[in-house]
Amino acid sequence: MLVNEAVDTGRSQADIDQIRRSLRARYDELTVEYDRAMTQSQVLRLVEVGDTAGDDQADSGTKTAERDTAQSLLRTILDRRAQFEHALSRLDGGTYGWCEGCGSAIPVERLEIFPSATTCVTCKQSRERRAA
Repeated sequence: MLVNEAVDTGRSQADIDQIRRSLRARYDELTVEYDRAMTQSQVLRLVEVGDTAGDDQADSGTKTAERDTAQSLLRTILDRRAQFEHALSRLDGGTYGWCEGCGSAIPVERLEIFPSATTCVTCKQSRERRAA
């Protein structure tokens, strides 16, 4: 069997619909979180641009650190949102719940904790070891 080949998961349509609602709800929460963080980042930039008179090196360093933290948060939220978008795409394609690495079923317990998981624990550990 090809890893990308759609397979029968044995899930009922009700189960698939519930999974879709759960993934979509988390995706929507992340979108709201992103919009809120983007607004805060824009306000931070406006304050930074308008309030630089009398800044010393410590003030400049603090502002730079705050800006970097805000940008990091935005990237993290976008990455997490992309993971849920990918999970929804896999659900539509019939491959949700199957490991992209080895093709084995991803344990339900893993999906309950990490609904956007695309790999089984073994393949995830192998990827992390190779990345280290």
